[in-house]
This record gives sequence, structure tokens and C-alpha cells, in this order.
Amino acid sequence: MELQKLQRAIIDGLEDVKAQDIKVFNTSHLTSLFDRVVVASGTSNRQTKALANSVREKVKEAGGDIISTEGEEIGEWVLVDCGDAVVHILQPALRQYYNLEEVWGDKPVRVKLQKPNMFGGASVSDDDEDEEEDAPAVKRPARKTARKQA
Repeated sequence: MELQKLQRAIIDGLEDVKAQDIKVFNTSHLTSLFDRVVVASGTSNRQTKALANSVREKVKEAGGDIISTEGEEIGEWVLVDCGDAVVHILQPALRQYYNLEEVWGDKPVRVKLQKPNMFGGASVSDDDEDEEEDAPAVKRPARKTARKQA
């Protein structure tokens, strides 16, 4: 399966179940075992399991193969081996502790991620989730001090 197509299927699977903080890294210069590492967060054991299931379904629909899945019994950290890409789905505390971005993250890959609109649905795509537009500065009225009457 073409790497770009596999990567897109993985990201679509993660976004379908509202994964948080999705990061994709090129690892072809570090190992010959796989070309991409995808790291994402889930807020609970149930969500990490659902994210892994969604990734498996999307990859299979796109014509890819799933080599193995590990960690679903507990669900705090689930790994989905998609051959050329390995997906790590972790709860935030474990993600912070193991810091996989430090191990694999020296070559981030720019991907289009959907951002939710103000009504909760995904509507806008962006090249990189870290490049969010700054909101316009909000002017706050100056504080007025109360004058004491003599």
C-alpha cells in the first residue's frame, strides 16, 4: 500500500473517534522496520480501544494490512502495527511519561488535520495542527479606581 494512502487512512481513523494531539513522524532514517510513527492521545481506556479499532477498520478499507495490535486488554496504551506505519495511542499521562516524540520526533511530517468548528463539527483542514492562527487581541477596558468622596 502506498505510504501516503496508509498515513491518510490512519489519520482518518483517529479523527473519526476524536483523537487528541495527533503527530506523525518520518522514521525511515532511524529504522528500516517502518517509515512512519503516528502518536495520538485518547482520554480513557474505552476511547483508546475505539481509536485502535477505527484505525484498523480504515486501514483495511483502504486496502492495507494490520500486522498486529497490542495493549487492548488494558487500553492505557494501544499499539497498532500497520506495516510501514506504527500507531501509538496513549492516554495523556503515559504519553507525557514515555515522551515518544523525543524518541521518534526529529522529522515531523506535515499532514492535514481537521479542526472542529465553533459548533463542534470538523469543518476546516489545516496543513499542520501546530500552526493555528492567533486570535485577535481582545481589548479590555482600563480599570477605573473608585474615588473616595471627602
